[in-house]
Amino acid sequence: MKVVTNSKLIKRNAKIGQYTSIGALVILGIGLYISFKMPDKFVYSLLALLLGFLMSQIGMYYGNRWGRSPRPDELIDKALKGLGREYTVYHYVTAASHLLAGPAGIWTLMPYYQSGKIVYEKKRWKSKGGGFLQSYLRLFGQENMGHPEIESETEIEATKRYLSKILPEGSEVPPIKALLLFTSPKAELNVEGAPLPAITPKDLKDFMRERSKDDPIRELMLDTILKALPKPEREE
Repeated sequence: MKVVTNSKLIKRNAKIGQYTSIGALVILGIGLYISFKMPDKFVYSLLALLLGFLMSQIGMYYGNRWGRSPRPDELIDKALKGLGREYTVYHYVTAASHLLAGPAGIWTLMPYYQSGKIVYEKKRWKSKGGGFLQSYLRLFGQENMGHPEIESETEIEATKRYLSKILPEGSEVPPIKALLLFTSPKAELNVEGAPLPAITPKDLKDFMRERSKDDPIRELMLDTILKALPKPEREE
């Protein structure tokens, strides 16, 4: 399995998360200082606390995705290791954050970080349980499931436009598929009837091998796409 990773973007975003988190702590400290020492300037204290809270959420977002190891790209690489030289995974270098191209077709891999029970019921994705930290993150909007169908469709359409630009004129853009990947080792999936496939990393290789047998992409089409996409940096 071959890998292409935008390491510069990862390092930049990790620094953004780090500096934003530090700045948030400083501003929150200033806000608390004003509230205790200068009660007559309550408005300034409130503004500082609100700004500090906002920055802490931004820092948490960037830190979870780019500053904390194993990152989503590292988890995906580990899960795909040994899949075969016919496959190439692209991290942050195409229109999709994580794009996999190989005999199983073209897939946008969409990592989610929820732990606990992941269910699809009444046409909605939900995460239940996961402990105090998970409840806290859900409360402040950092780890909500959101709308995977809408998010996946956005990535699919963006990938189609991207491929149509880089492929030779007259080339056919193949179907783009989306896969939800729940990366937490504490995730338990109960997603029967879901409109999108959802799995954990340990099942990723087997999933792709099955799809390469059941619904393979044409070899000539795959070869054309791989030649147009960024060149691999390393092989796992």
